[in-house]
Amino acid sequence: METDPGRTEPVLSGKVAIVTGAAQGIGAEYALMLGAHGAAVLVADVLDGGDVVARIRAAGGRAQYQHTDVTDAASVEAMAQAALQSFGRIDILINNAALFGHLTPKPFEQIDSHEWDHLMAVNVRGAFECAKAVLPAMRRQRYGKIVNIASGTAFKGTPMLLHYVTSKGAILSLTRALAREVGVHGIRVNTLAPGLTRSANVIDNPAWQGKVSENNVASRAIQRDALPQDLTGTLLYLVSPASDFVTGQALVVDGGSVMH
Repeated sequence: METDPGRTEPVLSGKVAIVTGAAQGIGAEYALMLGAHGAAVLVADVLDGGDVVARIRAAGGRAQYQHTDVTDAASVEAMAQAALQSFGRIDILINNAALFGHLTPKPFEQIDSHEWDHLMAVNVRGAFECAKAVLPAMRRQRYGKIVNIASGTAFKGTPMLLHYVTSKGAILSLTRALAREVGVHGIRVNTLAPGLTRSANVIDNPAWQGKVSENNVASRAIQRDALPQDLTGTLLYLVSPASDFVTGQALVVDGGSVMH
């Protein structure tokens, strides 16, 4: 496991983290990073997270998989209870589960009501359900870190993805209001907002290739593709003691396409 300079143990040693949507892609990178820095990790996903768990354990960390549907309150409650039963506490929640990589950009009038409602249920209500489920444990501890994952599109008003962009704007507001509500309990709530990142699903989706990708890179001050690993340093800051006086904030990690 990696350690901070001057410390005798990993920066997240003794902490327990839940990462939703962690079976693949960016979520898997978040889980692996947290495990590498000492946290016990609950990999929560509707997909099988066994491979991510095995990789964390192979590196000397602690992890387990819990099948979790973030749109189902009972499933989310079982996720929180699994973390408590296995690891004894919950210090960190990464609300990463969301629909994006398989989306096809389209004019807003072509988005049907079912697609809108399903995306909102996963991307917005899922974050609400998960925060509600971990609150009792964090409140008992008088400490916790919740990081909600938004998107640079919420700042840009990106067209052709109205449901997705709207959902990520909701995450920004959810973060601010929740931070006000739970700060008295020692719980910090922040947002990490990536730009277009070359996760496996994005790479496999033709909609995010060619001119779309090239124009996105051209909009950045640092003009290159974003990789999942580019996000993990900022996430580590937000869940570590280094950010204990930071809450209600949104950090955009996109190479300087969005500046706010």
